[in-house]
Amino acid sequence: MKKALILLLATALIAALIWYARQEPAQLVAAAPVRNAPLEETLGVEGKTRLQARYRITAPVAGTLRRITLQAGDSVQSGQTLAEIEPAQAALLDTRSREQAQAGIAEAEAALTAAGERRSAAASAAELAGKERKRLQPLVKNGAASREQLDRAEAQEQNSQAGLRAAQAEEKAAAARLEAARAQLAASTGAPPPTLVIRAPVSGKIIRRELQSAQPVAAGQLLMEIGNPQQLEIEADVLSADAVRLAPNMPARVLRWGGDPLHAHITRIEPGGFTKTSALGVEEQRTRVILAIDSPPEHWQNLGDAYRVDLDIITRHTENALQIPPGALFRHGENWAVYRINAENRAERTDIQTGLKSDNAVQITHGLAEGDSVILQPDSHITNGSKVKAKE
Repeated sequence: MKKALILLLATALIAALIWYARQEPAQLVAAAPVRNAPLEETLGVEGKTRLQARYRITAPVAGTLRRITLQAGDSVQSGQTLAEIEPAQAALLDTRSREQAQAGIAEAEAALTAAGERRSAAASAAELAGKERKRLQPLVKNGAASREQLDRAEAQEQNSQAGLRAAQAEEKAAAARLEAARAQLAASTGAPPPTLVIRAPVSGKIIRRELQSAQPVAAGQLLMEIGNPQQLEIEADVLSADAVRLAPNMPARVLRWGGDPLHAHITRIEPGGFTKTSALGVEEQRTRVILAIDSPPEHWQNLGDAYRVDLDIITRHTENALQIPPGALFRHGENWAVYRINAENRAERTDIQTGLKSDNAVQITHGLAEGDSVILQPDSHITNGSKVKAKE
């Protein structure tokens, strides 16, 4: 009896081992639920800040710049003195050059006198020609003079008037040469020209100062730049293929600038594109997109001109989207598919259709229902019908 019982138990144990060996082991997998939640599709780009209005302060004349005490970051008020320039003074003349300049003035005075005499003579000739024309007009009507005589008189009057105008122009030119000669002599002996004061055109801050000490400057040379840091905007170079999906007033988030995310929106998409070489050496067609910062200035007061920022431009948004993590998707033929965990804890390959996509979620428009579970990052060991066990 005892031997029969032992044999029975051994037989049952062997049968249990054979049954267990034939059972398919459940594979441990990571799973995620299918849920309804808000979802937005974004376009991530890099951008940099820039001033809405930038004022370049340049030297209006050549001269010597006095030392500028203002530093980059200093606040200035409209009309405040920014810099002072001592205009360049004419070189001093030696004795010989001074005598030559004085002789040049005498020569110019004589030329002006001669031009005046020629102008007087031309005026007299023009007056006489006019009187002769007026005298012949009634005689031609009465037949006492010929038409040819009147025509010659009119031509003579026109020539006289032209000569008068030429003499007047010559007299003006002689007067200008005299003034230039006198100014040259006066500049070499007179007092130095007054210091030129350059004032701020607007209130703001000094963004950049080009010159650090007193030194000669040329006319048009850049001295500094002024702007209002409270009036920043953001420019981003966007691929032309992405720019066609954007529109003015689209919202955006400003990220990774050194503080909390900021709100912004697109104000302008420039219509012209340009070629830019990427870090990989690939030529890309891009266009410039301008965004305005909507967050209060006190939230980004440490943000300056030409600072780098990251942008998430929200291209589409929905408040109620059936969604899963993008790591659950894989390609099956021409379609997207997932492994859904069915009621028997087996992986069931399911073709799906997608909608909006973000970095963390993908909208499912067909193939799944809320409450389903899908396998994340399925590997080659997972096949249709595989027994699985989801991780907690």
